[in-house]
Amino acid sequence: MTINWYPGHMVKAKREIQQNIKLVDIVAILLDARAPFSCRNQDLEDMSRRKRMLFVLNKMDLADPEATKGYLDRLRQEGMTAVSTDSTSGKGLNDTIKALKSLFQPQAEEMVRKGRRVRPMRVMVVGVPNIGKSTFLNSMVGRKMAVTGAKPGITRGKQWVRVREDIELMDTPGLMWPKVDNEEQGLKLALLSIVGENAYQEQAVALYLLEVLKSRAPELLRDKLKIDDGHRPAGELLEQVARQRGHLLKGGQLDLGKTCTSLLQDFRKGKLGRLSLD
Repeated sequence: MTINWYPGHMVKAKREIQQNIKLVDIVAILLDARAPFSCRNQDLEDMSRRKRMLFVLNKMDLADPEATKGYLDRLRQEGMTAVSTDSTSGKGLNDTIKALKSLFQPQAEEMVRKGRRVRPMRVMVVGVPNIGKSTFLNSMVGRKMAVTGAKPGITRGKQWVRVREDIELMDTPGLMWPKVDNEEQGLKLALLSIVGENAYQEQAVALYLLEVLKSRAPELLRDKLKIDDGHRPAGELLEQVARQRGHLLKGGQLDLGKTCTSLLQDFRKGKLGRLSLD
């Protein structure tokens, strides 16, 4: 599945980030903990290469804990500073703040050496659409300050937010790269709701989800979807879920469209259990 989804506001978002990145000390790159490598935007990393970077695996509560540990180890082996967090509950935010302070420490020491007052660190928060930047900012600040929503691209414009006395955060719009050529990566991005719903077919993504459950988490297939014989083709499993949920059209035909929508919603809300994709 090739995804070519690059609305006009993405061009504006990229230009805005390029213009403002010179104002900050650190760039916090948010990734979805369920598939952090599939949602890494190389454009963002290239723009941030002259800044200190912190990779934040957000939505850790929805991901497999062991997989998250492996993802963090892999990033750290690349020489990156990386933490994981659940912005909704606030878990992991202390680790995030500690990591930011550690990254800023050399710059703070340089200010002291030059006899200057140590100002608050300036951090730009970036990531692909619907990665949870606004929820992350709200959690860091401890109050609701940024518009949040379930659809990609809802954040507009630049916002500076003071976190206590030592951190200032700049929010930015989500930035997607122009084209996703890798089919499995495209399915993952669609499953995570990173690309807009007009860019993919729900049934293809739902079938991919069932294949992932079959191969990686058959216990979730059994416990959450009540499917004991998970070796059958994904199409047959989808029909079984439709029958179990009573998704029927007039005349008794299965409403597979409704089933696909409900399956994707259940995964995105964590109702199918903690599942990682990378």
